Amino acid sequence: MKKFSHVIVKRPCRALTEGITSGLYPGKPDYELALRQHDAYIAALKQCGVDVTVLPADEAYPDSCFVEDPAILTRACAVITNPGAPSRKGETPAILEAVRQFYPEDQIEFIRDPGTLEGGDVMMVGDHFFVGRSARTNQEGIRQFAAILAKYGMTCSEVPLTEVLHLKTGVNYLENGNMLVSGEFVDKPDFAAYHRVRIPEDEAYAANCIWVNDTVIVPEGYPAVLAAVRGLGYRTLTVDTSEYRKIDGGLSCLSLRF
Repeated sequence: MKKFSHVIVKRPCRALTEGITSGLYPGKPDYELALRQHDAYIAALKQCGVDVTVLPADEAYPDSCFVEDPAILTRACAVITNPGAPSRKGETPAILEAVRQFYPEDQIEFIRDPGTLEGGDVMMVGDHFFVGRSARTNQEGIRQFAAILAKYGMTCSEVPLTEVLHLKTGVNYLENGNMLVSGEFVDKPDFAAYHRVRIPEDEAYAANCIWVNDTVIVPEGYPAVLAAVRGLGYRTLTVDTSEYRKIDGGLSCLSLRF
């Protein structure tokens, strides 16, 4: 099934080494290795039958390669978010410029202060969106997002978070009713309707896989997750994200898929 035709990514900048981090995965990113990993990520996406728009690096914003957060791209509209991390609020103009290549002005919406919303907290399941209420995404941001979606015949529901940075840190939908869950999401009733595949605690980082046109891209180095995804019948590709993991980034963070 082909659902996505386009992907937007943004090259990591040298300031990546100063990106926001919880310290959960120690060490500073190696910039040159991060670049090579980004090249491999783009190559994997292209193998999934999408065209990839590559935005230039921006040294003013260390976390700006994580393009998932400043925008949410749906079948009917684009939503430019208002990141909850103050150091990331300036990332939205460059993303807006890129989004305008694909969406008309009357289908581009915005989250406004005092609402905050980051795309890492938004998980698309058909025309329904699960939205994590987190340190980065507040109730007002979710209210605005719900109102935007309603204009286009789509819905959302709030999922309070207690442990992880973003919703998709611990739960990711792989289409066909399958969902990878870890940590606080294993028994959440919000996801009871789906076939939930529990990720072992020691491979929790790899809950953040991405489905792209019936291929699932899996972080390299997590054999139990790779086996579980293959067991669901998906074609798989692996990409090393070790340098992005050090600043709390995963596979989904690095692209906008639409």
